[in-house]
Amino acid sequence: MLPATSASGFLARYDGLTRRLPGDMKRRSDAADILRSFGLPTRREEAWKYTSLAALADENFHEPLTEASGFGPDALPDLSGFEGVPRLVFAQGRLNVAQSVMPEKAIVRGFAQTADFGVLARPERDRLVALNTMLAEDGAIIEVEEGLDAGTLLIVSIGRDMAGTPTAFHPRHAIRLAPGAKLTVIEIFEGAGKYLHNPVTEIVVGARAKLVHLRLQNEAAAAFHLATIYADIAVGAAYEAFTLSIGGHMARTEIHAHLHGKGGHTALNAAQLLRGTQHSDFTTVVSHDAPNCTSRQTVKHVLAGKSRGVFQGKIEVARAAQKTDGYQMNQALLLSPDAEIDCKPQLEIYADDVKCSHGATIGELDPEQLFYLASRGIPAEAARALLVRAFLAEALDAVEDEAARSMLDSVIDRWWQNAP
Repeated sequence: MLPATSASGFLARYDGLTRRLPGDMKRRSDAADILRSFGLPTRREEAWKYTSLAALADENFHEPLTEASGFGPDALPDLSGFEGVPRLVFAQGRLNVAQSVMPEKAIVRGFAQTADFGVLARPERDRLVALNTMLAEDGAIIEVEEGLDAGTLLIVSIGRDMAGTPTAFHPRHAIRLAPGAKLTVIEIFEGAGKYLHNPVTEIVVGARAKLVHLRLQNEAAAAFHLATIYADIAVGAAYEAFTLSIGGHMARTEIHAHLHGKGGHTALNAAQLLRGTQHSDFTTVVSHDAPNCTSRQTVKHVLAGKSRGVFQGKIEVARAAQKTDGYQMNQALLLSPDAEIDCKPQLEIYADDVKCSHGATIGELDPEQLFYLASRGIPAEAARALLVRAFLAEALDAVEDEAARSMLDSVIDRWWQNAP
């Protein structure tokens, strides 16, 4: 008998699609066997203690019919400030060539043509990766050659239901930078209706290369967003990521960053702005396996209504990773007595010459600060907005790209206008 969060619906879909799925069918079949044996993760597992996937088992997700959906330019989100920036547009997990603008300095291949699963994200250790491996139909394989600065690339993902019927799609992406290369990737997730978006991304940052990875998760209010990212960081390389999670009924972003080269660096920053009954989980695992590496994590939550935020951050320091410098901070601002935050920082250290720290704070808006602003003639709502923006500033300061920062600021302003 399968667990309560069984994958039976997804397995049935796989059985009906096997003849048209690209790539290594043995790999897909092995992933399906994992899901048949274990189902989807449950809250009995430590990594999923605070996030339940039972709602996925209750939905009957269907294959999206992208070609018949009438997807056109009007379906794109507002991309003001990104005029002239190359972009890859995915509709229901499939590359829409007509709306995409291919980059000149990066090599882009479609997963549908190459079925390149990579080696970092393995189904046997992550069942959402198994689900993706079983059903992935398309995605982007992005490569930057040695020593080349490829500038900025947008990846825009649009999801939607199918005439009121929930859909599910599982894009498989890879970003690979050769030694000395540079790239900024800005991902935007939006949509309408009820759907499941389950992307898996493999990232390889070569020696002395740098990848800046900015993500705006603004899925539809009824959507499920379950993203898994594996990043491999070489000698002197840097992977700097920022995620703003603001949409979806239920969302989880899980990032595994592996520092295996001396002097590597990663920053995994995030902000989660939730209201109503939204649930959003930001989970990270940073593995220090080489000396003189640094990692930074600043994660902020603003929670209104009956929303629930989750942060799980683990720093692993191997015996060989002397001179490690790891920092982790999680802070939550509760705007409602019914909002909830679950925080689980973890340090697992086997080296003896390290500097690692973590901290967490939970609070509400300071009434004295609100009173002070009111005494200066600032209306109550404007004062609350001002304090919330000040609270988020530290996390947003990590976003150096001006167009991206402007976009994120605009999204936060619109969220505040609709927050209770």
